Amino acid sequence: MSWIVLIASGVLEAVWATALGKSEGFTKLWPTVTFAGALVLSMAGLAWAMRDIPVGTAYAVWVGIGAALTVGYAMTFGGEQLSVVKVLLILGLIGCVIGLKIVGGEH
Repeated sequence: MSWIVLIASGVLEAVWATALGKSEGFTKLWPTVTFAGALVLSMAGLAWAMRDIPVGTAYAVWVGIGAALTVGYAMTFGGEQLSVVKVLLILGLIGCVIGLKIVGGEH
């Protein structure tokens, strides 16, 4: 269950990072509200998952999921130039996250 919560928290990290950019310095209401809600839920889920998953593994997986999804979203919907190298690097990042799950274990 901790891994499911951690993955969901990583997805929420991508949500708050994207909403932060769209908030334009907290001047737009709904992106700011989305940012705040996703941030709280993401951090709470990360903290909860760290009860069973080692801190280093949990944090690396959380950041990796969030970063991959944030860049993937930006490349898909504008704002970030699509390139083969970026796609390969994101796939490598995802591979590393999966590797951490395989070897990471729990406390």
